[in-house]
Amino acid sequence: MGALLGAGAAFMPLQFCSPAKKEGDEELITDPESVASTLSAFGIQLYSVKENMAEDAAGTMRALAGYGYRQFEGFDGGKGILWGMQPTEFKSLMGEIGVEMVSTHTNVFENLEGQAEQAAEVGMKYLICPWIGAQKSLDDYKEMADKFNTIGETLKGYGLKFAYHNHDYTFVTQEGAVPQDILMENTDPSLVDFEMDIYWVHVAGVDPAAYLAKYPGRFKFCHLKDAESGTGNPHDRGVLLGAGEIPYAKLIKESQGLGMEYFIVEQERFVGTNPMEAAEKNAAYLKELAI
Repeated sequence: MGALLGAGAAFMPLQFCSPAKKEGDEELITDPESVASTLSAFGIQLYSVKENMAEDAAGTMRALAGYGYRQFEGFDGGKGILWGMQPTEFKSLMGEIGVEMVSTHTNVFENLEGQAEQAAEVGMKYLICPWIGAQKSLDDYKEMADKFNTIGETLKGYGLKFAYHNHDYTFVTQEGAVPQDILMENTDPSLVDFEMDIYWVHVAGVDPAAYLAKYPGRFKFCHLKDAESGTGNPHDRGVLLGAGEIPYAKLIKESQGLGMEYFIVEQERFVGTNPMEAAEKNAAYLKELAI
């Protein structure tokens, strides 16, 4: 859904650990399919700790970096995409804590060029539309796809990319079609990428892996958040990574082979925990997750 940076250097999404050995240690197994691996870099959507960000943005980001997040995805909490900081101040903070602000969720329908200038100045890669709401018709989704193409073209001029983050409503069949398909098929792949919120796809009753395979290379970001087992309210099933029913080890491995580049933790429901504690536990889970 970040920080691979420092100076703009890109991290490989997966990193192999030491090769496994056969019985007797006579021969190393170097086939990537046979060697356990872990994510070398993962991020967090700062909305997960929105209250903490509102109180102390810089302090919160320092703490998250200490948990092991190397990528941040921002949001506009009323202080702009740089949280009230000047670009030089913001870049200095990111360099100090070793994090890259790879993207931000923002209202791309207002002041797009002003936001693009700021984002480009601090080295962000993407501006992401987090919400469009359920549209009344498929024609409305087609019109939205046209808008996405236009936004992508504008951002291209600033060296940035555009992506759209889904919720469950674009996976609910409408007029005999899946609205998300309309967005995928009516946007220019050179101008529009997508961020799959795996939780929302899952609770909509769609297999995230199958959908990624249907549109390989179109989803560059994903939100990692787990869903409580069962068929309860889809808007109220979020749990800590590893505590739910989404098979993340398998999904992460498969998605990386289908073009996924950024793995962004997001959590919005907190049961028996709080946002910062959840962020720390989710980071610990991903550090150890064998893929």
